[in-house]
Amino acid sequence: MRRRDLLCGIAATAVWSRPALAAPILHPDDPRFAELVDPSARPKILYREGRWCEGLCWAPHLGGLIVSDVRSNRMLVIGEDGEVKPFRDPSNNANGNILDAEGHLVTCEHRTRRVVRRASDGTMTVLADSYDGKPLNSPNDAALAPDGAIWFTDPVFGITVPDEGIQTIPAQSARRVYRIDPAGEVQGMTDAVGQPNGIALTPDGRTLYVTDTSAALDNAEGARTILAFPVEDRRLGQPRTVATLDAGAPDGLALDEAGRIYAACADGVRVYLSDGTLIGRIATATPASNVEFGGPDGRRLFISAGAVVASIDLKVRGAAKAG
Repeated sequence: MRRRDLLCGIAATAVWSRPALAAPILHPDDPRFAELVDPSARPKILYREGRWCEGLCWAPHLGGLIVSDVRSNRMLVIGEDGEVKPFRDPSNNANGNILDAEGHLVTCEHRTRRVVRRASDGTMTVLADSYDGKPLNSPNDAALAPDGAIWFTDPVFGITVPDEGIQTIPAQSARRVYRIDPAGEVQGMTDAVGQPNGIALTPDGRTLYVTDTSAALDNAEGARTILAFPVEDRRLGQPRTVATLDAGAPDGLALDEAGRIYAACADGVRVYLSDGTLIGRIATATPASNVEFGGPDGRRLFISAGAVVASIDLKVRGAAKAG
């Protein structure tokens, strides 16, 4: 069973674009969910022609929402007017995207097994492609810290899953979370996560959230958790488990201004308080892979789910971005 097949454990019984849905989109588990989204709110389809959309990054100066269609080996940009344009084609099976402290786009590439930064003129600089003299696995997702450092996850999906990169044997002995120091040094921060995937930092840089998607690689007993690491003096403390899923695996993460956690999961976007309380879910017709706040006022939640990219307007803003 491939990663996408496992994440597709909940079958699509309805299509978001239909006027009448077979099941409700919003699933409150706690009265506090009403503080986030209007009960009548519905997702708006922005794009529906992808293969495995990921890497959402709100970048108005680059044209709007950056999207990585990993398995189509291309990147797109969706404008505020809804127009979809090519951004990078081919993209080296690009996945996660963030903006660095100067607003440059930083991208995790599966095919080249590296993290790159795009200058304003389009030229690329390699920020990380190896550790301890050996190639990385397949950088997946990234987050910017207040000090300008870039943290990224390095699971093996890009070298083991067909169409997500070039299949090969890992050179690294572990799947790690790394930190790229502003001076350029690549530092291994932890190898305690089986398959680190989604990543997010609180605005103060004191808590690092990482999803462990070990269960997505033919390992029914593997981890399917969201972990929180304390960050002190640029070091990670012992993680605590925020949430554990019964099925599927959590993927991309986003935080809102109150510190709530939005996790892309097999049954949609689950919303948790920082203590792990599940307060509700935004259902998706196919498994969600990534989430990102953006829009003119920061209240728009963008969601990628297989072939589809959609958005839904919330009552709350995304967390302030570092930089």
